[in-house]
Order: sequence, then structure tokens, then C-alpha cells
Amino acid sequence: MNISGTDYLLFAIITLAVSSVTIPFLQLRKSQDNTAAYVLIGALVLAIAFIGANTHSPQSASQFKGLLYSDVLGGIFALIMLFVSLFVAIASLTLYKSPNSVLYNSLLSFAALGMMLISYSADLLMLFVAWELMSLPTYALAGFSKFRRESNEAAVKYAVLGALSSAIILYAISLIYGVTGSTQITAILNYFTTPGHSVFNPIASVAILLFVVGFGFKVSIVPFHMWAPDAYEGAPTPIATLFAAGTKKAGFVALIRVLLALTTVYVITNNSIFTLASVFAGLAFVTMTLGNVAALTQKSITRLLAYSSIAQAGYILIGFVIYAYANEPANIANTALAHQATLGMIGAIFHVANHAVMKGLAFLCAGLIILKLGRGDTQVLRGLSKRMPVTAFALSISFLALAGVPPLNGFWSKLLLFASVLNTPYAWLAVAAVANSALSMGYYAMIIRRIYMEEPDDRTKVKEPKLMIGLYVVLLALIILMGVFPGPIISFIQKAIPNIVH
Repeated sequence: MNISGTDYLLFAIITLAVSSVTIPFLQLRKSQDNTAAYVLIGALVLAIAFIGANTHSPQSASQFKGLLYSDVLGGIFALIMLFVSLFVAIASLTLYKSPNSVLYNSLLSFAALGMMLISYSADLLMLFVAWELMSLPTYALAGFSKFRRESNEAAVKYAVLGALSSAIILYAISLIYGVTGSTQITAILNYFTTPGHSVFNPIASVAILLFVVGFGFKVSIVPFHMWAPDAYEGAPTPIATLFAAGTKKAGFVALIRVLLALTTVYVITNNSIFTLASVFAGLAFVTMTLGNVAALTQKSITRLLAYSSIAQAGYILIGFVIYAYANEPANIANTALAHQATLGMIGAIFHVANHAVMKGLAFLCAGLIILKLGRGDTQVLRGLSKRMPVTAFALSISFLALAGVPPLNGFWSKLLLFASVLNTPYAWLAVAAVANSALSMGYYAMIIRRIYMEEPDDRTKVKEPKLMIGLYVVLLALIILMGVFPGPIISFIQKAIPNIVH
């Protein structure tokens, strides 16, 4: 039997769907052990293998009746989010031993399935269903430590604001459907390329701005970031890792599928100043600046990482700025700008992948520190190198990578992003991003100094689990290899750029 690339995608969906609905039946067993976690880990490994095969040789997705694409862009984001889900599931074996591990792993499986479907969504209603499939389990997971007041507060705030963002997205979809008569992204693009339909339409423009707001909540762009610090701090640390390194990336692929595709055929206003590029530029500036300034003042490790994650979202948006600007009607024929737009989007997708690895490692280190030392404030990091040397080293490397120190992976993606807006009206954004990177080095260096140059209150050595050390080694290897050999990754990501518009 010939197995096409589309079949691989279908097999991946079936694998995660089966694990999601069958894991809850493990509650019928009298003894509670790690069986549910092992089932989930196996399902994720199998799904990654299927998606990897599909991404290597993607074929048409005709059997999905226009609901899903089958392309490299979707494959890259699906692989990123499934890998994040995998190391979250593995880390949870050590970092979070819940009395209801069956439900915990079932919710993780549903969230992973939702993230994967978002990556490939070709229809706005399919995107919304996948969005809810990802979001609803994470609301419950955020408050899974139900006896902690912080966890309950995090879950409530996250659920309320998440429901608001979903309502905004659904309203935007209804407006787009009212204008175009379709929810399929390709059909919507074709509508706006039809003569007479590409002119300014206030309803369509409002819908596009509502998409920015709705997806902006999940991506934690300022000013839609208010849930993130509380949710990251209150949720179990593996779930905070999922938020920062996983679900955040789902927001970015949704922005690419919907907004960046629309920028190629539609301008939100007739005003040359108020464009989608300028909207993204303003959001990028305030997001990276507020995120880094707020991180400087944090006394909690997880809140510091949360604000750092917000700042990183600002850097990623730079790629969106140059892509939207290059596709404005006045610039569409400029080949130099087209090259910069490609550079910017490669940088954005590369930084999405890098951020998943860097931030994932940082949160896992923070989770083990909190578990073993019983505290989550930054003072507990004093002299950490003497108590937990492997964790201290891994955390320090992740911070240096996040700051963009060469030759680690964060350097190359930042370089591509910053270089992409040079020689354009948004060159000031590159200057602001460099200044923000220098600012972020202030709190990263402060933490590293505290780890290695200050004396601990207690010199007792802490045992670091072998499972966590294994995860550290894998993520550290990725940080270093992606930094030393960025060429193959950049070349592979470049294949996904044409998939932005179908």
C-alpha cells in the first residue's frame, strides 16, 4: 500500500485523538501509577514520527476537504509544539506528581492535538475548533494544583481572559464570513484578489484588528499579556513550560495563517501610516520594552521568565512587521524588500523554534529548583552552582541563549530579525530591539552572577534526578547545535515561507 504524506498527517491526528479519549479509561484501574504518562509519551513520539515524515514529503490534503493544509509551515510548528508537549510529559514524571495523573495526561494529550491542528488549519472554523481544543484543557491544567491559592487565581484569570479572546476571534470570523461568504482561508484570499473586492472595507478591517487582539492574548503581546505572569507563576511548572514554549507558538502560527496571508491581498486602511505593518511595529516595540523592564524588577523566578517570554514575543513580531510592509501595494514589486521579508519570516520562525528550546529549558530548571529547594524567589539562586551544579549550568546557558549571546541559537534568529528591517522605515525597530537585548542581559547576568559568585545560605548538596539531567542534555545540545550549525535549519525554514499564502 502506498502511504502518502497526507496519510501520515491523518495517522498523527488519529494517534493523539485515540490517546486523548482512551487515557481517561485508565482511571478504572485500582492502582494509580505512571501508565497514563507512558501512554501519552508513546503517542507523542509516534505523532512526531508521522509529522516528521509528512513534513519531509508533504502532499496535497484533499482528503481533509479544505479544512487542513499539508505543508512545511504546518509541519514545522506542529513538530515544535509536539516536542514541547513531549518533554513536558516526561518532565512531569519528576516535577509534578499529581494524585490524578490520568486526567492530567489526558488534558495534555487534548492540548497537544489542538496545537497540532492549529498548525495545519486551512479554515477559520477549523482553526477555532482547534483553538478551543487546545485552550480548554490548559485552563484546567493551569489550576491543577487546586489546593494552592495562586493556582486557583491563575486558572480563573487565564480562563476568563482566554474565553474573552476566543469570543473576539469568533466574532472576527463571523465578520469575515459576512464579507466574503466563506471561512476557508484560501477562498477568503481569492475573494480579496477579485477586482472590486480589494478596496477598503471597514468591516473586514475591523475583523483583521480583532484577530490581532484575539490571537494577541495567547501570544501574550502587550497590552494583552496581563494573564501571563500570574498563570505562569500559579500553574504547575511543567504547565507553565507548556504555556511559554508550546501554546504561545500556536498563537504565532495562527497569526501567520490568517493575518500575514491577508496582508498580501488587503490593506486595512487607505491611510499609508495606519497599516498592519505599523500596528505590528507598535506592538513589537511596547511588548519587548515592557517585558524586559518588568523582568528587571521581578523577585520570582517564574514571573521573571514570564516577562522575559513576553519580551521574546516582541522580537518575533519584527518578522511580521517587515513581511506586512513588503506586501503593501506600494512595495509589492520591490524585490529587495521581498528578500528582506523572507529574511524576517525565516528569523521569526527560527526564533519561535529557538524560544521553545531556550524557554523550555529555563522553565524546567526553575521547576526542579522550586521542587527541591521549596522556594521560587530569585534569592534561592544564590550559590546554586554549589548545590545543584547541573541545573545551575543549564539555567545559565538558557539565559545566555535568550540574551542572544553567540554562538548559541538565540543569536542567529535575533540577527536575522534585526537585519530584516534595516534600510526600511522600520530600522528604528532594530535599534530598539538591540537596546532591549542589552537591557535583558542586565537581569540575565544578575541571575548568573547570583548563581556562581554568591554564597548559598545552605551548602547541602541537592540530588538532581537523572531524568531531568537527561532532558537538560537534550535541550542544551539543541541550543548549541542550532547555534553552531544554523544553516540547515535556515534552509529548511525557507521552504515554509511560500506556504504563508496558498
